[in-house]
Amino acid sequence: MRRRDPDRTAGFTLLEILVVIAILGLLIGLVAPAALRQLGGARISVARQSVERLGSVLDLYKLDVGTYPTTEEGLQALLTKPTSVSNWNGPYVKGEGLPVDPWNHPYLYRNPSGRTGHDYDLCSRGPTDQSGDAGQQGMICNP
Repeated sequence: MRRRDPDRTAGFTLLEILVVIAILGLLIGLVAPAALRQLGGARISVARQSVERLGSVLDLYKLDVGTYPTTEEGLQALLTKPTSVSNWNGPYVKGEGLPVDPWNHPYLYRNPSGRTGHDYDLCSRGPTDQSGDAGQQGMICNP
């Protein structure tokens, strides 16, 4: 009986490695687009929830002060007391700065609203950071 040489039987051939790399490339090419679509959908969902949460915080502000912050005061009124306000019981949001949307863009706030039936506009500009009127295509606004 002849013993095999351990150096010649250990490891993979170049052809085997190339086949494995090709299979991995095909799998990544099929799975990556689906995973990226899911990530985009999750960010939109988080943006909607954040707009609703900030709307609740603005409602608390209105209960204390009597009105929503003006466009000039903006969301900064949730962190620091505006000079024209007397019954401010804030800060109404935690942290050092104003909250940002999932794409790291600031929220758009306007009072009075440019939309019929709304007291104010609170919008995420979406993944493209659109500027302009609330309710524009791609923007995620308070219901």
